[in-house]
Amino acid sequence: MNINQNEITPEELFENRRKFIKLGAASVIASSTLMELMAKENLPTSNLSYKKDTNPNNLELNSFKQITSYNNFYEFTTSKEGVKHMAHTLVTTPWTIEVDGLVEKPFTIDMQDIMKKYSLEERIYRFRCVEGWSMVVPWIGFELGKFIKDCKPLSDAKYVRFETLWDDEMFPDQARGVFGNIKRYPYVEGLRMDEAMNPLTILSVGLYGKTLENQNGAPIRLVVPWKYGFKSIKSIAKISFVKDEPLNSWQDMAPHEYGFYANVNPKVDHPRWSQKRERVLGKLFKQKTLMFNGYEKEVAHLYKGMDLRKNF
Repeated sequence: MNINQNEITPEELFENRRKFIKLGAASVIASSTLMELMAKENLPTSNLSYKKDTNPNNLELNSFKQITSYNNFYEFTTSKEGVKHMAHTLVTTPWTIEVDGLVEKPFTIDMQDIMKKYSLEERIYRFRCVEGWSMVVPWIGFELGKFIKDCKPLSDAKYVRFETLWDDEMFPDQARGVFGNIKRYPYVEGLRMDEAMNPLTILSVGLYGKTLENQNGAPIRLVVPWKYGFKSIKSIAKISFVKDEPLNSWQDMAPHEYGFYANVNPKVDHPRWSQKRERVLGKLFKQKTLMFNGYEKEVAHLYKGMDLRKNF
């Protein structure tokens, strides 16, 4: 497969493409010049083997620094810029995921076994926060559907429920709580089974070629690109297969503001702000928000006949 230069080169280095052209692609890959540029731009050193995304939509990636420096992870702090400075308390080795509920046989699997079992691939996705900001992220992971098949859910399992790790030493705000202890932990999210099995839905273990930073949800998180970011639960420690629709954490806390589906929909405003436009990190002007975050062709059929204002 032929891959364009801008599809295999990190975003910051692609901006220096004239340097690459002068040096010659073959020599640059193995040269110290590449290493010098990477060091200059503070890019991560790749430590994952994965299949590259060809980026057919020509999405402009946000930088590694932007993606890892502006994060919502309330288990640490409500400060988006502060998360990366506090996330060092999260210890991701060893790490296990418990699988229970309506499956043939409940089990616990270690992250090392997950990394050995599933082939990784890059997925360059738009990421839209319910707060009105967005970014484009080169996630690395594998389809959730492949993991679900290996879990062997029973026929009456209609939903998949996820939990973030509960450990108030690693996550200081789990003990303190936020918003006057209104926010309850552990953090919970859920998907309908057909949403979970959609090929766009992945479990991510990395981005920009390396394992996830703690502030981005290490060691493993959910990524559902057509839904608002809070659906993509971080630091998953438990996956349960259930018959009834699970109550997610934000829905539990503020049901008038956050529903179960959380599909990106510019026609349905949040009670406190418009969802028609978004601010891409690093951009001066806002842009229009796309229905289903630009993935309408791939997922609109999942909601055929549903009232998307009622099922928000």
